[in-house]
Amino acid sequence: MAETPPGPKGEPLFGSSRTYADDPFRFISTLESAYGDVARFDMGPMDTVMLCDPAAIERVLVSEADRFRKPDFQGDALGDLLGDGLLLSEGETWEQQRRLANPAFSMARLSGMADRITGHAQDRIADWQEGDVVDVEQAMTRTTLDVILDLMMGVELSEQRVRTIEEQLIPLGQRFEPDPLRFAAPEWLPMPDDAAFDSAVETLDAVLDDIIAVREETVGTDEDGPMDFLSVLLRARDDGEQSPEQLRDEMMTMLLAGHDTTALTLTYTWFLLSEHPEAERKVHEELDEMVGDERPGMDHVRELDYLEWVIQEAMRLYPPVYTIFREPTEDVELSAYPVEAGTTLMLPQWGVHRSARFYDDPETFDPERWKPERATERPRFAYFPFGGGPRHCIGKHLAMLEAQLIVATTAKQYRLDFTGETPLELMPSLTAHPRQEMSMRVQTRD
Repeated sequence: MAETPPGPKGEPLFGSSRTYADDPFRFISTLESAYGDVARFDMGPMDTVMLCDPAAIERVLVSEADRFRKPDFQGDALGDLLGDGLLLSEGETWEQQRRLANPAFSMARLSGMADRITGHAQDRIADWQEGDVVDVEQAMTRTTLDVILDLMMGVELSEQRVRTIEEQLIPLGQRFEPDPLRFAAPEWLPMPDDAAFDSAVETLDAVLDDIIAVREETVGTDEDGPMDFLSVLLRARDDGEQSPEQLRDEMMTMLLAGHDTTALTLTYTWFLLSEHPEAERKVHEELDEMVGDERPGMDHVRELDYLEWVIQEAMRLYPPVYTIFREPTEDVELSAYPVEAGTTLMLPQWGVHRSARFYDDPETFDPERWKPERATERPRFAYFPFGGGPRHCIGKHLAMLEAQLIVATTAKQYRLDFTGETPLELMPSLTAHPRQEMSMRVQTRD
C-alpha cells in the first residue's frame, strides 16, 4: 500500500489553492482525468484528498458514515450564516432536528402539496407574453422561494419582500467564491467583502424575525396544527425543545438551501432543453400525451418518465452542489491509501458525474442514459446530486417534485429559447451558478 495518494505538488504556502480558485470545475476534472479514483493536494495549509471512486464515496457517505463527519465550519462565514442548522449540525443536535423535520418533508405530506407548487409556477409565468425576454434564473429563483416560503414556513411574502431576499443572495454568494488569500489567511483577518456579507445576513435575519412573528399565533398543536417546518419548530420551542438560536439557524438553512439548488436545476434544465430541440420535443410530446389540457399534478408526475430523465441529466451535467466535504474521525484506508484523521475529503459530484469511466460521452446531454436498463449498469455513487446515506439532502423529494411540476406547468404553454452566449461559464460558490445572465425568449407553443 502506497503511503500517500498521488497529486499535484502545488506552490509554497498556497499549494493548489490558486489553481483551484481560478476554475474549480476544470481543476476537479483535470485531477479526475489524471489520477482517477483518488488524488491528494494542498488547499493552502489544508491537506485535501479528492475521492472519485464510487465505492469509496459509498463508504464515506453510507456504510461507514459514523467514521466521518462534516468539517467544522462553525468558525467561518458558513457557520455565521447557517449556524447549527441541519446542513452543518452534528451528533445529537442533528439527530433531533432531523427527527423534527422528517414529517414536513415526507412524501405523504408533499404529495398533497403538488397543486400548490403548480399554482406558484402558474402565478410566476402568468404575465409572460410571446417574444418576452426573461432572466430564467431569476424567474426560477423567485418561484422556488415562493414554494419554500409556503410549504416550509407557511407564509406568502410580498413581491418587494421576495426581492429583498433575492438581493441578499449576491453578497452571500460572493463571500463563498474560492479565494486563495482566504485559504492561506488566518480566520480573524478582515477581508474586503466581510461588510457586505454581514449586512446581507443581518437583512435576512430581520426577514426571518418578521416571518416568525407572523406565525407565532397560528402553529396549533401536534394533533391539529399545520405541519410546515416552521410550525413544527415553533411547537418544539414552546415545549422547551428548541432555542431561539436553533430556530433561527434552521429557518436560515431552509430559506437558502431550500430554494437555491432547485432553482439552479431548473435553470440548467431550461438551458439544456433550449440547446437540444429533440429532447425539448420529446418533453412536449410527453406532456401533451400525459397531461393534455389538465393542470399538472401528482398523478401526472408519476407518468412523466422522460421529463424526470431530463432533470436527472441536467443535475448530472450541472450539479448545483458540485462538491461536498467530509473528514475522517479516525485513521482510515480509502481506495488503497491511508488517510489520517482530520484530513479534508472532497467528494466532487462535478468530477464523478462527468467521468468517462462511468459515462459514455460524458459531456453529451443524453436523457435516455437514465432509462433503468442503462442506469443500473453504473456504480450507485457515480451519481449523487443529493449526497447519500443518513446525511442525504432532506429536501430531495421536494426538489424533484418541484422541478417536474414547474417544468411541466411552464412547458405546457411555452418554449424558452436561450439568447445568451455559449458555452456557459460557471461561478463557483457554495453552489454552481452561471456567470452570464440566463436570458431566454418566450415562445408560445402552438
